[in-house]
Formats: sequence, C-alpha cells, structure tokens
Amino acid sequence: MRRGLLAVVAALLVLTGLPVRAQKPADVLDWKAPTTLNTYLLQAMHRQYTPRAAELAAAVASAAGTVIYQDSVRARFRRVLGPLPLRTPLRAQVTGQVPRPELGLRIEKVVYESTPGHHVTANVYVPAGPGRRPAVLLFCGHEPEAKATASYQKTALLFATNGFVVLVIDPISQGERLQMTDAKGQGLARGGTTEHTLLNAGATLIGTSVAAEELWDNVRGLDYLLTRPDVDAARIGCLGNSGGATQAAYFMGLDERVKVAALCSYVASGERTLELTGPADGCVQLPGAGQARLDVPDWLILFAPKPLLVLAGRYDFVDYTSIEAAYAESRRAYAALGKSEQMSLFTYDDGHGISQPKREAAVEWFRRWLCNDPRPVHEPTLHTLPAGQLQCTSTGQVNTAYRTEASLAGQHQARAQELARRRPALTGAALAAAVHQQLGLPKPAANMPVTAETRDTLRQNGMLWHRLILRRPGEPPLPVLLLLPPGSGRCAGITLWLPDQGKSAYVDSLALWQACQRQRTAVLLADLRGFGETADPAVYNDPKYYNAEYRPAILSLHIGRPLLAQRVLDVHTLLAWIETDDRLRGAPLVVQARGRAAAVALHAATLFPAIHRLVLTQMPVSLAQTLLQPTRREAYSSALPGVLSRYDLPDLQRALGSRLVLTGQ
Repeated sequence: MRRGLLAVVAALLVLTGLPVRAQKPADVLDWKAPTTLNTYLLQAMHRQYTPRAAELAAAVASAAGTVIYQDSVRARFRRVLGPLPLRTPLRAQVTGQVPRPELGLRIEKVVYESTPGHHVTANVYVPAGPGRRPAVLLFCGHEPEAKATASYQKTALLFATNGFVVLVIDPISQGERLQMTDAKGQGLARGGTTEHTLLNAGATLIGTSVAAEELWDNVRGLDYLLTRPDVDAARIGCLGNSGGATQAAYFMGLDERVKVAALCSYVASGERTLELTGPADGCVQLPGAGQARLDVPDWLILFAPKPLLVLAGRYDFVDYTSIEAAYAESRRAYAALGKSEQMSLFTYDDGHGISQPKREAAVEWFRRWLCNDPRPVHEPTLHTLPAGQLQCTSTGQVNTAYRTEASLAGQHQARAQELARRRPALTGAALAAAVHQQLGLPKPAANMPVTAETRDTLRQNGMLWHRLILRRPGEPPLPVLLLLPPGSGRCAGITLWLPDQGKSAYVDSLALWQACQRQRTAVLLADLRGFGETADPAVYNDPKYYNAEYRPAILSLHIGRPLLAQRVLDVHTLLAWIETDDRLRGAPLVVQARGRAAAVALHAATLFPAIHRLVLTQMPVSLAQTLLQPTRREAYSSALPGVLSRYDLPDLQRALGSRLVLTGQ
C-alpha cells in the first residue's frame, strides 16, 4: 500500500510540473529521463502481449479452438515453470490435534516432506463422523502467520462445518516455514515477503522460481490429502486469497485432480497490473511469462470448463475494472465450451481479503458443485485460536525443529554446486557462444545502426565535455559525455567508464581526466540504461526487496530480456559508435566498470574483442554467491535465468586472462 501511495504522489508531482529530480550538470537527456527505462520495458511488454488478444479471439470462436488454445497455454506454462522435482516419500506425520467439539470437528497438525528433508507444515480441519468427504486446499496470502491468520482459520472452519476436509498450508517463508533463520529460528530478512523474494533471485540462477517451488509444495499437499481415508478423491477443490490466489491459479492450471476452484483478491490482467503498480513479491513472479504471452486470465481459461468462482472487493487495491475485464475474457472460454454457468463473479463492497461475505459465497459455490447442494451458507460466530495452538513443530520453525532441515536456501546451494560439477569447462569461441545464447542478444548485433546526436558542451573544472545521445533502433537512448584530448588527430587510446552510480559521480574527477589528457586518451562517461540519468526512481522500488532497481529488473525478467543482457547490448552500442568516429576508430580501448556495471562489462568483454583491457571495481565474487549469501542486495540486477547451468563469473574471468584487472575500491 505504501508503494502505491508513493507512486501516486510521484505521478502528481509530474502532472503538476514540480521537479521530481533536480537536473545535474552532467545530464544529457532533455526529458524526464527517470521514466525512460520503465516506459521502454512496458512498451516491450505490450508488444509481446499484442498478438494474444487476436489468438484468444480466434480460439474462443469454437470449442475445438478453445481446447487448442488451452493446450498451447499448458505447454507454455510448463516451459516457463521449468522441470519440477520427482515425487519422493511424503513421510507425513500428525504431530498433534486440537478438538473443536463445539463445531463438530478437529484440527490436525500435519507435517510432510515435499522433497527429501524439506518440511511443509499444515493444518487439516476434519469434520466429525465416518465416510469420505469432499476436500479443499486453502492457500494463504502473504500474512506472516499464514495458516493461523484469523480470516484463513474462519474460512477453513466454515468449510469444515459444511462437511469439507480442509488442508491449510504454510507457504514458503511464512508461518512455521521461514527458510533463512539464525540458530534461534529468527528470520534473517525483513519479513516473509522479503525472504521469498530474495530466495527467488537465487532460484532464478539455477533455472527455477519460488513460484514453482511453492507449487510443488501444494501438489504434494494434495498427494497427502489423497492418502487419507476420509477424503473423496473425486471431489477436490482449491481456493486462495491474494498471494494464495496466485498459488491456487498456478495449481489449478497444472493439477488436473482439482475439480472446483475459487480465487479471491487476485484476478486481473497481469499486463495491466504491471503497468499500474509494478511487480509484486518474488513468490508470484514467473520469469519469461510475458515472453510466453501468458497473462492471468490464461490460468482461468486453462481451468475451463470446471466450476470457477472469482471473488472480488469493489474497493480492492487490485484494480476492479481490470478484474471485470479479466473475468469477461476468461468467461468467453467457458461460453465456447458450453459451460457459461460454471464460472461466476462475486463482488462485495469491501477491499482486499477474504471477508465473511466472500467466505460464504465460496462455501456455497463448493457445496453446489461438489455436494449438489445449492442452499445458501451463513457463517456463525467462529472463534479462532492463537498461532501457538495450531503450531505443528516443537519449536515453531522447521529450521530449528528438524536438525537436518533441507531449507530452500540450502537446496539452491546444493543445486548450484551440482551444476558447477556438471557443466563443461568452456573457453574461447565456445564460451562466447554460451554467453551470447544466455543473454539472448540479437543476431548479428553489429547490423543495428548507431547514430550520435550532439547536444552541446559542458565545461567542468577546465575540461570540455561533449554531451551526446547515442541512438539505436528499438533501444533506449544512451546519454554520454565525451572528453577528447587537445588538438586534432586520432586519439592514442579510449577509456570507457561505466559507473553504476552514473556519470555525474565521476565528471568532477579532475586528476583522472588530466592524466587522460596528457596521454591523449579520449574518455567516454556513459550511463547504461537504468544507471545515472535513467535510474528508476526509488519511490517505485520498495526497499523491502533489497534491490534499488527491483521494478525494472523484474519487468526485464518477465519479458525474457534480463537487465544485465540489455546493458551488455548498451556496451555494444557504445563500441559500435566508437567505430563510426574517425578520431576514435581503432584506438586501444579500456573499459572501467563498477558495482552493478561490473558483471555487465565482464560479459561484454567476453563477447567483444574490441575491449583490450577491462578494469573492474567492486566485482561480485560470483553469481553463485547469491545462493551462499541470499540476503545480499542488488541480486536481481545480475539475475540470468538458468545461467549456472552454463557458466559463472569466475569462468569469464579466467577466459579473459591478462585482459582483466580486478580492484577492490
């Protein structure tokens, strides 16, 4: 909510003409440059999604076309998810029970292993009496107490008092399942949403996501339910609220055992949401989903024609107009399959969350389709329990309750080590080819023309800088300062400076530039996209994500063009322009890069032999270091999906040999 309010304030400042960022002497661009990168990424995303509307319109013209579209969505979804683990023994245990005789049920405390040694805590609400009953999986949103949250307890109680067995699962990083803790079980990050966002950065490097890992926990939860003698395998439903609804959408789209579903405070156009409010927490992000043209309504379409209820609050911060549009789009698939009545929208005049009217509507929906009972449901007074009474582990956290707990952080590290052992030791052209493929750069990049627009000059401390804008078709303009040595003729050398703080931080470094002047070395101070002038404003990047450019980094992953890869293309733009200038062409080139730009320059030097020497400052030890230190900041700036199956930064460093100089300051 805070992020949304700040975004509105920033927008008002722009609309009223008040300055959002003071112009600096070294700035080159003559528009509100901080909007540039986000605008570029949104335009790229919209272009990717443009064909989807026509594809869907053609598909829902017939039942056969709709089925073909569903098959396509399912295939793309599986590709984006990546490989899921193999089924292994659940080793499920009931660690305790809480009788609720006044409601005619009991609550069982259950722990199972979704993968070996990785424990999932859950509560099972079991109505009294014999026989098999319909069952519901309830997926929690981002509340810290997860299954013990009052609204989820009441939802489970209402279902159970209406004859359902209910499994309520603690998601990753919530409830009893913090993955990054100290010896006392205290979290090392600033809350669960931060933790699973940080974990997702590491998961990306090994070719998966926290969304996929959470999905697998839930698949195994259903596996557990079906081992119970009190559950009817033919009558299984799922529902979730907010982040839990995201889990439910992915789950119902993948697991065909689900017969009925409900999604609360979630359904809207993902494309529109990314435009309005930006990316959410890491556990809901699927890298490459935009590139695959997968939008939120697709999970609903994939579920058709099974009964599906959408629960919405008219005053939710999830845009209600977008909810209506996504519902209407999804319902076209139900109509094409001749089952319009099996999808419905329930709206209540409240905000975010699964409130009593929404709970009642959900239970009515499930009773209608799983019990053939359309009678209305009224929620009585339901007393909830403190979290401690619902606790499944002896200590309240799996990391301290199980001495050898296989946390996600540990699993990610183990997977990275396995990939390092298995990947071939590439050198030369083979390594360059692997890097090129990993970054997804255009082929051939050299055929894209680069032009320079000369703006004016800046005299700073006696140095005359030329302000340039480098333009390449289809890419954001690059602001550059050029300092030429005195006199005419060709330069003896070129130094290209790529500081992640932006060129303004270096333009006053008089001693550096005087030395370059004496050596007849030209200097280019350049802001790669998202650095310096085009840095995404802090107001749009919640500090809880530990990344100063979380919004552009996640949008970049969404469209399948990681931010690091885009910046490598910017380096190529700079090199291509140098070759068009008679004063610079052919001169020995040294690249100096710092911080977030260091990994960019390392990749560029691996690909582009024109870089004679590379000097890196504050270079990350490796990408795998993100897995060893998951709380480190700015991890998403260098996130490349699945990169550790191909190479790591030390591999690139070794390949550069004497061309590379590393400094610590």
